Amino acid sequence: MKNRLEQIRKEKGIKQEELASALEVSRQTIGSLENGRYNPSILLAFKIAKYFGMSIEEIFIYEEEESR
Repeated sequence: MKNRLEQIRKEKGIKQEELASALEVSRQTIGSLENGRYNPSILLAFKIAKYFGMSIEEIFIYEEEESR
């Protein structure tokens, strides 16, 4: 799943460490989310959206796979 987490975080001048602390996850988790190596749990996605005052859909981009 693609996301705009890194872009949004940088626009607001927040470091990965600060965001990780606020969300009670590791900095590595934030890095993995930003690099698309890890998809958040629904709970973490809600926490991130709430932290930034945005909707989940504004941060995370769900793309359905094409059926063959």
